[in-house]
Amino acid sequence: MPERDRPFQDPDGTRPVPTLSQATENNNAREDLVLLEDTVREAGHIARSFYGGDYKQWNKEGGSPVTEADLAVDKFLCETLTAARPGYGWLSEETADDPARLSRSTVFIIDPIDGTVAFLKNRPHFTICAGIVVDGRPCCGVVYNPISDELYSARTGAGAHRNGQPIHVGAREALQDCAMLGDRTQLTAAPFPPMHVQNRNSVAYRVVLVADGSADASVSLTAKRDWDLAAADIILHEAGGRLTDARGDVMIYNRPVTKQASLVAANPRLSNEIITLLRQ
Repeated sequence: MPERDRPFQDPDGTRPVPTLSQATENNNAREDLVLLEDTVREAGHIARSFYGGDYKQWNKEGGSPVTEADLAVDKFLCETLTAARPGYGWLSEETADDPARLSRSTVFIIDPIDGTVAFLKNRPHFTICAGIVVDGRPCCGVVYNPISDELYSARTGAGAHRNGQPIHVGAREALQDCAMLGDRTQLTAAPFPPMHVQNRNSVAYRVVLVADGSADASVSLTAKRDWDLAAADIILHEAGGRLTDARGDVMIYNRPVTKQASLVAANPRLSNEIITLLRQ
């Protein structure tokens, strides 16, 4: 597999000098990211306190599982983040949707436990996801695996990091024999060439594993939700990758319907190859 830790580099080694308004905006984003990182790490303690133990579980409408841990983490994140930023909207998988979020330009998008099936099976492949979206696109994001203690984070223009170290997508140029994350039933048949396919129950975890070069790509042809993708989207983008749907369109978040039709996560070269195959 590609090297995990290739530091992000600007193409020309320089960045433009920010204006006063840009400097203020950058400082706000920096503070917001620190807030997300600190809060999500604390939420990880809650998740670990349930993991492998006895707790209540049931199925939501539609059949997807939920546990006491999901709700406990969601409650902590909601109380902590909205108290710190009362002007921001809120969208979470485990909170009743409040249409008031649509009137806010800045919104928290949260998945308290992405990969509940893995959590239930005591598999260390679930994550806690927290993103901040401004006018439909993420500006800050954190994806945290509390079992492996991997914290992925990014904000616009500052690169992507895992536990404070810069990360970058791999440089693979050919889809054949690549390391692919996703559903084997979707990815081991036409139009795809032979690939090394593995799965991780957390969609966000798949995306950030592409961001750090542990995998070359991740594809899903089934619908996902805003909370599955928003935090991981900015991390992959800042790591030099691209997250789109199967048509090649970027994701727009915090719409009335929070469903995203599909996902393709890869470096730009592989992304183009995958989308071309899917269009055929």
